[in-house]
Amino acid sequence: MKRLEGIHHISAITSDAQRNVDFYVGVLGLRLVKKSINQDHTSVYHLFYGDEHAHPGADMTFFEYPGLPRGRAGAGMVSRVLWRVGSPSAIDFWETRLHGLGYSARRTDSGSLVFADWEGLEHELVVVAVSDAPLVAEHPEIPAEHALQGFHAVRAYSAHPEWSAPLLEQTLGFTALGDGAWEARGEQRGGSIIYDAPPAQRPLQGSGTVHHVAWAMYDEDLGAWHRAVLEAGAHASPVIDRHYFNSIYFREPSGVLFELATLGPGFTVDEPLEQLGQKLSLTPQFEHLRDQIEPHLTPLVNPRDAWVRG
Repeated sequence: MKRLEGIHHISAITSDAQRNVDFYVGVLGLRLVKKSINQDHTSVYHLFYGDEHAHPGADMTFFEYPGLPRGRAGAGMVSRVLWRVGSPSAIDFWETRLHGLGYSARRTDSGSLVFADWEGLEHELVVVAVSDAPLVAEHPEIPAEHALQGFHAVRAYSAHPEWSAPLLEQTLGFTALGDGAWEARGEQRGGSIIYDAPPAQRPLQGSGTVHHVAWAMYDEDLGAWHRAVLEAGAHASPVIDRHYFNSIYFREPSGVLFELATLGPGFTVDEPLEQLGQKLSLTPQFEHLRDQIEPHLTPLVNPRDAWVRG
């Protein structure tokens, strides 16, 4: 089987779908590529943001639980999402843009830019030298050369990252980079997980926290990866058909919830590329329930609609 192709998607939790759309489309300039429902809790949205062509590798998703209190990242949880940008001038652009829109942003000693969304979910913009194709969405206020270019890594909390090393290296094929970092790099893309010492406070899953990180695998390798994870002693879920991809879930030894997700069939399996995210997409097992599901979801205004029509 082929190596994992970096990060497929990252799924987090929000308490307000409209404010979430306003930030990730309106502020960060991502494209809303799928407006669907949580397949395990059909009364709430599952929103997917990405690049212009809905490629894996730039897919930030959110489950909406209206009114949910804010969470707090702790041991066994992802604490920060790292995005690639193309140059130091892009960092300058984003620092100015975020401050201008009322968001705090700070430079790190390495020159990256750290900020949080309105619910406290941390993001970091980094300039890195990789051969991976940039995954960029269109936004009238964000020059293409400054746009987000897809995921670079996640930071997670672990008191004992060494416990994760055997599974990461021997089973999943990650490469140790040192300083608590491991990279999954395939033929086309790479992505990393970086472990930090956890805070003293106990973790609390809630709005503004990451639920899981998914790593990309080739469709034909699904069975082989499932067997490999089970044979390594991880308690993997059965294969789950998410319609847009197939996947398995398991917790790695530090407690972070991992998903391995297939690269295909992708978000255009049920609607054309130019119409992605415009209507509520229901997978086949829920389509017959549309009249029962859709009336209970709050209509969303996508900032993208105004400038696309214009």
